[in-house]
Amino acid sequence: MQVQEGEGWRLAVDPSRRPFPVLIGGGGWAAELSAAEARALRRGIGLLVDQHRALAETLMAEEAIELELELELELNPGALWLALEGDHRHWSLRFVLTGDAGARGCEGAWATPASEAVAAALELASAIDHLAPHS
Repeated sequence: MQVQEGEGWRLAVDPSRRPFPVLIGGGGWAAELSAAEARALRRGIGLLVDQHRALAETLMAEEAIELELELELELNPGALWLALEGDHRHWSLRFVLTGDAGARGCEGAWATPASEAVAAALELASAIDHLAPHS
């Protein structure tokens, strides 16, 4: 089991826990994710952070930005909506996971600087890419 945590965030990956091998959390909340959901979260946050990096130098100090992204999940019906909000230096993240009819869903958010820390932890969490597809 790999556990990383800091002020206002937590990420735990345990491949032996099925069907939800990933636990992600923030200030006062936590959610278990399937492998497909965790991969989508990792990829989506990475894309938003990359977009922010590309735009950050073009923003004036007082200018705010909001980036949004929606991804379909790999194996099961559902979608993951993500947003990055902030300015050229600091930002926060939030997400909404919606499942098909009758499936669970969840949402969460991280404040600054927990957003930057959880994004960095997800970027380094290569174990998520190697979780069994049916997890």
